[in-house]
Amino acid sequence: MPIKDTELGRDVRILHPDLVNLYGCAVGDESRIGTFVEIQAGAKIGARCKISSHSFICEGVTIEDEVFVGHGVMFTNDKHPRATTVGGRPQQATDWTLQRTLVGRGASIGSNATILCGVTIGAGAFVGAGAVVTKDVPPAAVVAGVPARVLSTTEHMVAGIRASSEALRR
Repeated sequence: MPIKDTELGRDVRILHPDLVNLYGCAVGDESRIGTFVEIQAGAKIGARCKISSHSFICEGVTIEDEVFVGHGVMFTNDKHPRATTVGGRPQQATDWTLQRTLVGRGASIGSNATILCGVTIGAGAFVGAGAVVTKDVPPAAVVAGVPARVLSTTEHMVAGIRASSEALRR
């Protein structure tokens, strides 16, 4: 699998470069990319992120700094995916609308979560394993379930993440 036309920051670690598919994307400094990860053109990964194996990050996804993405996390970018148009011809790029998704700084996404397009996961939020995120997740929220629902908040943890981020930047 290729790594082509990709902007890799300083000290990016790709554990098995021959077993990832990265093209036209950007990966920030000191991020780590696991095996069997695909990151599509136009996707952006921040600094010091960990993208675990078997995850799919499609066009339109922006992941800010210090985000953890668990194993097998899937992002989508089309609210109405179809193989063909109403007339039956295969869809082209002009037949659908790209929906953007943002994952805020210091968020954590558990293994096998699915993130539907057009949402924002706030800074420091936690998405439980197997959750299906269908709407925005507030900063510092803990969400889980299908569909994901807010269970609690972790504002004290977010304060710690901000403090450690500031210390790293100095």
